[in-house]
Amino acid sequence: MVKNTDNFIMLPTVDFCFKELMKNDKVRKGFVAAILGKAPEEIRRTTLLPTELRKESEDDKLGILDVMIELEEGTLMNMEMQVASFDYWTNRILFYISKIYTGQIRTGEDYDKLQKCVHVSILDFIYFPDDDRCYRKAAFCDVETGELYTDLMEIHMLELRKLPPEAQNEKGIIHWMRFLGGKKREEFEDMAKQDEYIGEAYEELKKLSLDDQKRLEYELRQKAIRDYNSQMNSAMRRGKEIGEEQGLKKGRRDALRELIGKKLEKGMPLEDIAEFMELNPDEVRELAKEWKKEK
Repeated sequence: MVKNTDNFIMLPTVDFCFKELMKNDKVRKGFVAAILGKAPEEIRRTTLLPTELRKESEDDKLGILDVMIELEEGTLMNMEMQVASFDYWTNRILFYISKIYTGQIRTGEDYDKLQKCVHVSILDFIYFPDDDRCYRKAAFCDVETGELYTDLMEIHMLELRKLPPEAQNEKGIIHWMRFLGGKKREEFEDMAKQDEYIGEAYEELKKLSLDDQKRLEYELRQKAIRDYNSQMNSAMRRGKEIGEEQGLKKGRRDALRELIGKKLEKGMPLEDIAEFMELNPDEVRELAKEWKKEK
């Protein structure tokens, strides 16, 4: 342990920090209660299950850190803090929640052993751009009546960047989202005064931030995330540049083809067109063929 002289505080949006926070039983109970819309006192027991840092391939250094919790009645809850935009996030979470659900029984066992599975996506990016809802819950419903068919598989999506301006006496999931999306020590301190479970989360956050080894792991994770985002942004910029270059080339080609067509309609020979436009004769012949096909 070292004395925190630089006012450093870990941010829960870094998935390493979120996973460490969920190791605290009281913090875990408070957050699970908010997700399920219950009072923390109703959550009698939560057990943190071991998970591995999953990689899509051996070359994938970012991976995804997740948290798996089992509730007293057997419900399994999987939580993931996703820090980088992911185009097919819905496909991915359906794949993993299905694996968790079906993985509860072995060949020959009865289906009655299957327990409810809940997935929680905490997203530090906007996934649903067409509305301003920061929290949504999805389950299997009748498409005509909206009647719940089953809650055996349930998905909760939290978009931190859509949080509305802070209101007085915030409670439940919005209050927790505000904490998870916090950026400054002062913000955490203010929220900690309003809720004992978030207060516990802030105390845990301070302990983690004072631990040299935890801070090193946190900063390495942050670096991996920054590197990944930088690579993605670089690839997007290059893709845009290539697209613009191709667009300019196509625009030039279209203009040349149209001009060559006009000259041909006036009876000018291809050789003269090439000389007039200062173009390679082969290119003029190719563009002339394209123009004739379009007529």
